[in-house]
Order: sequence, then structure tokens, then C-alpha cells
Amino acid sequence: MGECQSGLSRGDIDRVIMMAWEDRTSFDAIQDQFGLSPGDVIKLMRREMKSSSFKLWRKRTHGRVTKHEAKFAKTENGDELRQFRAPSQRG
Repeated sequence: MGECQSGLSRGDIDRVIMMAWEDRTSFDAIQDQFGLSPGDVIKLMRREMKSSSFKLWRKRTHGRVTKHEAKFAKTENGDELRQFRAPSQRG
């Protein structure tokens, strides 16, 4: 399993994609775990996905409060437990 262009292994890239698709996993959690900024995640998703899938994902995540910790903390549900890993992710 070699490293890809972003310096992440194929397995790490797959985990980032899974986490990015999850509604309750924030960009901040991805940054904490993999060191990727929200812009880096967008670039990775654009590179790794078909154009139609990427557009669907961007439409889903654009402005979504749960994808940004700071915005989420200001909502009435801001005290609810946050999930930082994809359900299928081990460790």
C-alpha cells in the first residue's frame, strides 16, 4: 500500500473520504486526525471522486453546521456527543 500524492496512504485517503461524507464528522476532526485543512479535504475529494459525486458531496456539505466545530458549538445541540471516526474505522 503506497503513499498517494497528498502523502497519505490509500487507506488513510479512504478513511478521509468516509469521514467527509459523514454528516456528523467535522472538518476539524479530519484536520486533527490527518492534518488536512477543509480546503485540503475539498481538493482530495475533487481528485478522488467522480465529478458528479464530488458535486453532490459539495452540495451536501456547503454551509452544513455539523461540518464545522465552531458553528456547531453555537447551535442548541452544541453539547451533544460528537463522533470523530467513521463507524467502520478501527482504532
